[in-house]
Amino acid sequence: MGRAAGHLATPVPPIGMVLVVSDHEESPADRDHLSRLTPGAEPPAAVLFDFHGTLMQVEDSVTWVREAAAACGAALDRIRATALADRLVTAGRAGGPLPQRVPPHLAEVWADRDLSAYAHRAAFTGLASTVECGVDGLADALYDRLLVPEGWLPYTDTAATLRALRAARVPVAVLSNIGFDIRPITRAHGLDDLIDGYVLSYEIGRCKPDRAIFEHACATLGVPPEKALMVGDTTADAAAVRAGCRAYLVPAAEAGAANGLGAVLSLAGLA
Repeated sequence: MGRAAGHLATPVPPIGMVLVVSDHEESPADRDHLSRLTPGAEPPAAVLFDFHGTLMQVEDSVTWVREAAAACGAALDRIRATALADRLVTAGRAGGPLPQRVPPHLAEVWADRDLSAYAHRAAFTGLASTVECGVDGLADALYDRLLVPEGWLPYTDTAATLRALRAARVPVAVLSNIGFDIRPITRAHGLDDLIDGYVLSYEIGRCKPDRAIFEHACATLGVPPEKALMVGDTTADAAAVRAGCRAYLVPAAEAGAANGLGAVLSLAGLA
């Protein structure tokens, strides 16, 4: 769920172009895919979307802390909540930047966090527990906030993009490295009826950038990888090119803002 360091904002490419933003030099295999999938190619027959950072974003960290504290019966003023939020995000927040350090006693669950609901919760409550907060039960309340629709905001162009794809009968799947069920969240935000399938790492035992998870997602929608477009925000999403998909990465954006997702409609030949 974390955003890769060094992610770059990028212009909208022509229809059919593979757009890969990476912090690393392309491998020969990646260059082969890039040379094969060029402008003017047939629009994709299906679209795979990452979840966090692509379709939706977690609420701002201060609101996250204040709401979790309130669930524990504690009222935090904005100054105290802001200071605490900064420390918790540094320690490691689900949906936030990767922690600078993972304590040894959490190393195993951290490594498995996107492959197990137990490990995901244990990893992030464990990281939160390393921060002295003075609020009993806060680590669990912070994690619980992640599981409810109120803890998430769609980007402003998410619903319109998904509705346009549905109207054009272009099937859509959500493909996410994640350790919990996001279906209740998309349902509450009115997006679930616009999504044809979910491929969640903890349910299938595979994580991006493993090419097998992209192949699984394409099979879920009944299309070969070369006819699918992967839309995400990290280099792990761009790894879809290794499975034969095209890839488009959206730029970073704050919760509740626009993140350029509407460009997908051009890539799908719908605008």
